Amino acid sequence: MIQFSDFEKKIKVDFKDKKMLEQAFTHRSYINENPGVTFFHNERLEFLGDAVLELIVTDFLYNKYPHYTEGELTALRSALVNAVIISEVAGKMGMNDYLLLSKGEAKDNGKARQYILANTYEALIGAIYLDQDYEAADKFVAETLLPKTEEIVNKKLWRDAKSLVQEKAQEFVSVTPFYKVLHESGPDHDKHFTVGIYFGNDLIAEGKGKSKQEAEQKAAETALKARNWTD
Repeated sequence: MIQFSDFEKKIKVDFKDKKMLEQAFTHRSYINENPGVTFFHNERLEFLGDAVLELIVTDFLYNKYPHYTEGELTALRSALVNAVIISEVAGKMGMNDYLLLSKGEAKDNGKARQYILANTYEALIGAIYLDQDYEAADKFVAETLLPKTEEIVNKKLWRDAKSLVQEKAQEFVSVTPFYKVLHESGPDHDKHFTVGIYFGNDLIAEGKGKSKQEAEQKAAETALKARNWTD
C-alpha cells in the first residue's frame, strides 16, 4: 500500500484533501484496470498544473533575466519545462515510488515512463495550487525545478541545436545542413535511429535517439562541438 503521507513529509506540504494528492499520482491506465476506485485520473490536474507551472516559470525568468529578449526567454522556458528535465526532477524526488499505474504501464521504464513522470509532476502542481494556494505551488516549483535554470543557462541547453547549427553553417560555410537516417533498428514500439548531418556532400556528425527528431538534435549538438560553434 502506497503511503502518500511519506511523500507529503518529503515535499513539506500537508494536503487538506488527501484524495487530491492521490489523484495527482493516478494514471488513466490505473483507473481502467481498477474501475471500483472512487477518484479520477490526473489528466485534469495536469492540464491545470501545466498552466500554473508556465506562469511560475515565466514570472521567474522575466525577473531573473531582465536583458533577455522575448525569444530568448521563450527558448529558456521551453528548455526548463521540457519533459526530460521535469521527469529527471520528479525522479530525483522519488515520485516513481508513488505512481498508480496499470500492471502493463508499471513494467515500462522507458520513454513512456519519462512522460508519465513529467505529467504527474504537473498534476502535482495543479493539486498543490487547488488544495493550498498559488504561493505554495510557487514555493514547490522554486525548490524543485527552478534550481535547474543555472545549469541550462551555463551549458546553453536553452538554445535549439538544430536552429543554431543552421545559423552557423550559413554564416561560416554558406550551406544549409540536411539530415539523413543512416541506420534504424528495433520494433515499432522501441525504435532506435542513427541520423547524419551533412554540409553538402560531407558527413559532419552523427546522432542517435529513439526518434528521428531526437537523433537529429544529437547530431546537431555533435556538429556544433566538432566545428567549435558552441559559443
